[in-house]
Amino acid sequence: MEARGATAGERKTVTALFADIAGSTALMHDLDPEDARGLIDPVLALMMEAVHDYEGYVAKSIGDGILALFGAPIAHEDHAQRALYAALRMQDEMRGYADRVRLAQGIALQIRVGVNSGEVVVRGIRADDLHTDYDPVGHSINIASRMESVALPGSIVVSEHTYKLSEGYFAFKTLGATPIRGLLTPLTVFEVLGPGPLRTRLQVAASRGLARFVGRSHELAHLEHVFSQAVAGHGQIVGVVGEPGVGKSRLLYEFKLRAPREWLVLETFSVSHGKAYPYLPLIEPLRPRPCRAGRPARREVGTAGRRSYQQVY
Repeated sequence: MEARGATAGERKTVTALFADIAGSTALMHDLDPEDARGLIDPVLALMMEAVHDYEGYVAKSIGDGILALFGAPIAHEDHAQRALYAALRMQDEMRGYADRVRLAQGIALQIRVGVNSGEVVVRGIRADDLHTDYDPVGHSINIASRMESVALPGSIVVSEHTYKLSEGYFAFKTLGATPIRGLLTPLTVFEVLGPGPLRTRLQVAASRGLARFVGRSHELAHLEHVFSQAVAGHGQIVGVVGEPGVGKSRLLYEFKLRAPREWLVLETFSVSHGKAYPYLPLIEPLRPRPCRAGRPARREVGTAGRRSYQQVY
């Protein structure tokens, strides 16, 4: 964005994240300003690092907290998921830092995070002749701030809008209708407990009910032939290639259902926010996970990208 130019706004659908240190005023009351800064700066750094890891944008740093955007200026279709992954990363990193501070100085630190998704208008505000701030404006930003204000220390609270965009990918606890300062009617809010049981858009769709699978008989016949070759001891590799949305994931899903239950199926996915981690789809299946008693081991990891790779042994 050029510093010298028009400040016209652009409408975008984003997920806004507010995070700050809970009760910082009371914690810092008796501290020297330099000592207070020494506590706050590492917290801000880990917040920003978590945002940047998922390609979010830190729009503002406000005292002991930040405002971050996901979906602008870099557009992502999974902006709500990225925001919640970043929030979980913040809380996880913060627990380690807080433990060290508590042991060294006897000070208890916790952060709280609020998240909301919706439309905003983003515009460039010229701060001086050489610098432009990317400033979001809209009711969605205010709701995200209110989500942070109702969050308990150490927790992540999201609005119903964010919940609907990320349901299934994360585990939530319903907090019910909550009075929100500045609003006439309470809002239904949710607390994020952690990653959920589902990893892909297809799995989310399957949990809601898939349409009847039709066609692709030639492709399924080819996969079954390759499968019989593998059973006979001749190792096989199949690559499924096609444009986004033509049904690659559904084809593999239907083929997986036909695999004998006594076989071990390892399934892994590319993730849109994992580009910075080499070999991530190959690393994930190697992490040990317990199998349920009496059931064959089927492992599904990651989230869906444009290509799915499946190995059957």
